[in-house]
Amino acid sequence: MRINSGIYKGRKLYPPKNLPVRPTTDKAKESLFNIINNEFYFEGLSVLDLFAGTGNISYEFASRGCNPVVAVETDFRCVRYINETLALLNAPIKCVRANVFSYLATAHQKFDIIFADPPYSLERISEIPEAIFSRDILHPDGLVVIEHSAETNFSKHPFYQETRIYSKVNFSFFRK
Repeated sequence: MRINSGIYKGRKLYPPKNLPVRPTTDKAKESLFNIINNEFYFEGLSVLDLFAGTGNISYEFASRGCNPVVAVETDFRCVRYINETLALLNAPIKCVRANVFSYLATAHQKFDIIFADPPYSLERISEIPEAIFSRDILHPDGLVVIEHSAETNFSKHPFYQETRIYSKVNFSFFRK
């Protein structure tokens, strides 16, 4: 895993092999950030990374100048790895160990971008957009991006905009 752009550009990170994650591929991640870069100036954006896993996406946002970045992950091994990496990078990321749905149920902070990369087999995956939008934690011009497999279809959600496909990775975009 490597960081593609920003102050940590080129930095390679080596998460333990036993983490229960499916990191976003470098190609899909680069494509995602090109899309976001066309709409946002990263410096100072507030970002929420749900189902953070190794922190891959959080590091990329922080590297590009986003601050604050909040990474939410439930697995203690992933949280430990993220915190160890944060100590090395000195990145402006706050890692929260919590169930994503529990975190969203009590969230009050507003974000410019909310990214979610849940397990593709998550039974409640279709509930993620509503869990986000019902809390009003997205700034008015903000963006929600959910990574998912081809089996998931969010097109019926009222704030759905589009889905971009990169091999087996799908990114669905939502705006209010």
